[in-house]
Amino acid sequence: MIKKISLLALVALSLSACSDDFVMQNDPNAVNATDFFKTENDVLQAVNGVYQSLRSSNNIGENSGLYTDERSDDAGRNDNQSNAGEPFQFNDFSILPSNTYLKSHWLSLYQTVSRANQVISNIDKVTYTTAANRDIYNAEAKFLRALIYFHLVRKWGDVPLVTQQLNTTTDVKNSTFREKKEKVYDQIVADLKEAVNSNLPNHQPASDKGRVSKAAANALLGQVYLTMATTLDQANRGANLGNAKTYLLAAYNMKAFTSLKDIPYADVFDVAKKTTNPEIIFQIVSKQGDPTYSSSIAANNQAKGETTNSLKPSSGVGGNVKTDLVKEFEATDLRKDFSIKYANDATVKDWYITKFRDVSSTAGANGYGGNDWPLIRYADVILMLSEVSLYLGEEANAIMYLNQVRERAKLPTYEVSKLDPTYSQKFPTLKLAILHERRVELAFEHHRWFDLLRFFTATELVDYIKTKAQSDYGTAKVSNFGTKDYYFPIPFDEYKLDPVKMYQNAGY
Repeated sequence: MIKKISLLALVALSLSACSDDFVMQNDPNAVNATDFFKTENDVLQAVNGVYQSLRSSNNIGENSGLYTDERSDDAGRNDNQSNAGEPFQFNDFSILPSNTYLKSHWLSLYQTVSRANQVISNIDKVTYTTAANRDIYNAEAKFLRALIYFHLVRKWGDVPLVTQQLNTTTDVKNSTFREKKEKVYDQIVADLKEAVNSNLPNHQPASDKGRVSKAAANALLGQVYLTMATTLDQANRGANLGNAKTYLLAAYNMKAFTSLKDIPYADVFDVAKKTTNPEIIFQIVSKQGDPTYSSSIAANNQAKGETTNSLKPSSGVGGNVKTDLVKEFEATDLRKDFSIKYANDATVKDWYITKFRDVSSTAGANGYGGNDWPLIRYADVILMLSEVSLYLGEEANAIMYLNQVRERAKLPTYEVSKLDPTYSQKFPTLKLAILHERRVELAFEHHRWFDLLRFFTATELVDYIKTKAQSDYGTAKVSNFGTKDYYFPIPFDEYKLDPVKMYQNAGY
C-alpha cells in the first residue's frame, strides 16, 4: 500500500459533487503525484496501491455482494429498516439515484481507476533495472483499470472514460461526461490486449499470489468479448464470439492441472490450500489473523447458533440465501451441503452461506480469517467455454465443457440428466442448463447478476425474474423488477454535475 501519496483524489473527487475549492485543496501529508515517482520502487508501491483498493466492500472485494449477489436471485436481506432502508433497495429493485451506498460504490471504483491512471501516466518517469519490469507494472495497471471499467460498464452502461491522470479542475470538467459503452469496451479490450501480450508469467508463484497473470488477462479478455457478443450490437456477434473462444481457450490451455475433477470442490475454498490450489487464476489475498488485511467473509456469513464458518459468535442470520436458489440445487449435488446450511436457531431459522470458512485458532473469536477472494477460477472459464461453444453451434463441445464441472460435483452427465423429467422441466434447453450450472458452481462469488445480464435481454430478464415465486424471494418484491433495473441509476450527485453530459439512465 502507498503510504506517502494521496491516491484517492482526482477522478474520485472529480466525479463527485464538490466545489472547485474542495477539489484543489492540498493534503499537507501527501506528496503530489507528479513529484512522487522517482524510483522503480515508487512505481511498484503505486501498483500495490491499485491492488489494495480492490479490497474495499465498496469496491469488488469479498463483502461487495450488495452490488451483485443481492441484485440477483441468489442472496438478499429481509431487513428493510436498517441504514434508512438503503441496502434493501438493491434487492427490492427500488433503488434511488440518491442511494448513498450506490454513490460509495461508484466513487470507490473510480478511485481504483484514478490509481491505475497515475501509474500509467507516470510510468516512464523512472529508470528500471530491466525493461521487463516496466512492462509488467504497466500490464498490471492496465489489467486492473480494465477490470474496474468492466464492472462500471455492466452496471451503468455509458460511463465517464478517463485514461489519464487529471491534474486541474479543467481536466476534471472536461472528463465529466458519459462515454458510449461501445467506446468503453474498446478501451477495456485495448488494455487487456496489452496485458495478454506482456511479460507477465502464465501463473504467479505462491509468493506473488494476488498479482495479475497472463492466464488472468486471457480469461478476463475472453469474458469481455463474450459479454460484448451477447449485450452489444449483434452485427459484431460472430467476431466477438470467435475472439471470446480464442482467449478463453488460451487461459484454459495454461491450466496447471489435468482435470477439474482432480481438485475437490472444498479445496478451492480451503484457507490451508489457497496458495497451492491450481484452480484459482486471480484472487484478492488476505492474511489470516491480521486485523487489517484479514478476511471477514467467514465471520460475516456465520449464523447465530452455528459454528461452520467462524469461531466469532453471531447474533443474526449471516449471508441470507434465497429459497429460490436452495431449490435449484440438484438433490445429490455435493456443492449444496458445502455452500449453504439451514440455521435452526429460534431467532434465525433461515438458510445462510457456508462456502467461505475459517474456524482456525489464528482467525479466532475476532474472525480475522485467511480466506482469499476468488475473482477468476477455472470452473468459470470452463463454463464460459461451454457457453461460447453453444452460441457458435458447437453443441458437443458445449456439453463436454459442461460435463467437466458436473463430473467434479459427482453429478450425472448432461446427456443422462436431461432424461430426468425433473431436470429437463427446470432446464429445458442447453442454454438454461449452462446458466444453472454457473449458478450453483459459482454461487455467492458475485457472478450471478452479470450472468443474468449476459444470458437475457432486458425484456427477457424481466420475464425471467417475474417467474420467481414471491414466497421464495423473501421480503423484496419480485413485482418491482422492470427493464430499468438492467442498469443502476447514475448517482444523483454525479448527474447534477451536468444533467446533459451526465444524463440519467432510463426509468430513474
